[in-house]
Amino acid sequence: MSGEFTEFHDELRTVARELLGKSGAAEYVDWSVLAGAGWTGLEVPDEYGGAAAGYTEVGILLEEVGRAVARTAYPSVASAGIGALTLLEPNAHRDAVLRETVTGAAVPIAVLGGNMVPAAGGETACAGTGGIVPTFRLEQTIEGYELSGTADFVLDAAAATALLVPAQAPDNSVWVAVVAAGAAGLRIEDRPVVDETRSLGLVAAQGVVLAPEAVRPFRPDLGCGPRAIYDRAALAVACDSLGAGAAMLDATVEYVRVRAQFGRPVGSFQAVKHACADMLVDLTIARRLVSAALSTPVDGTPDSSRAVSAAKAFAGEAGVRIAGKADQLHGGIGYTWESGIHRYLKRATLNRTLFGSPAEHRRGLTGRYRAE
Repeated sequence: MSGEFTEFHDELRTVARELLGKSGAAEYVDWSVLAGAGWTGLEVPDEYGGAAAGYTEVGILLEEVGRAVARTAYPSVASAGIGALTLLEPNAHRDAVLRETVTGAAVPIAVLGGNMVPAAGGETACAGTGGIVPTFRLEQTIEGYELSGTADFVLDAAAATALLVPAQAPDNSVWVAVVAAGAAGLRIEDRPVVDETRSLGLVAAQGVVLAPEAVRPFRPDLGCGPRAIYDRAALAVACDSLGAGAAMLDATVEYVRVRAQFGRPVGSFQAVKHACADMLVDLTIARRLVSAALSTPVDGTPDSSRAVSAAKAFAGEAGVRIAGKADQLHGGIGYTWESGIHRYLKRATLNRTLFGSPAEHRRGLTGRYRAE
């Protein structure tokens, strides 16, 4: 990476850290502030009002969101939401939603439920799904289409102004329906989880009527559109785990430097040194894998999906290990509500299972060898 881009990325990271630091841990980050800072248009092409940056730059912001355990729908919008819109064949309706997203007027959320997991051995050609099995179905009518189906544990469903729903089309391919959050026949219910920094919900559609322009196929130049959306969402969670792990390592090292026992800092004890070293090794490997996945175009091809699966599997487990060690090394104070460490541990635990557990992603990685 050139020095010019390194300097830009460092500046982007610093600005993001300052912006997120102004919001309290229990408060939602103001959406208009993020839109005003250009976050919602960072990766959007300039013809729609965006900055035409890459997913690497978005990944920096996603990592900082994880570092701050921020309460915001930005990761869902920046990864699967904007990703889904840019992967679709353009038309006036899609373009309007994309422009409104840049200005902050729209919050597009892709409906990727907890039961939407890639099938093992995703090395075959896309064949319309790339192993991603939609839980919604489109039926053609005289007026357009009707959408029916259910997806549970959809991340940030309640924050959406527009839901992007992958659904099985009449020709058995996968299209995406752009559905207004208040459409007749659409129901969104909250699903409480232990991680209070996140919002998940049930999305159910029963005979939702859609105009033809609200249903779009994927661009034909993609490796696999449905898998690309899923991979972008999984990679965003890996970035979040990386940021949370980095915050926990920094906080732990600072704590063991000043906490004294038996007349010396606890950081001088061999067992504590080894634990911190293990945290650093986990974080370093996770960062390498996430950086490799971000540098590969996330287009649903086997090479891209393998890079994402490797990053998601390792970063998901590493985040839990690092947060757990941070809790332990903070001693009794680490288990208190006031310490704030519990927020990182809960977030890392949910991250580990969102968009495929480590075991599911490793199963997909090994599928190529079973096929051989």
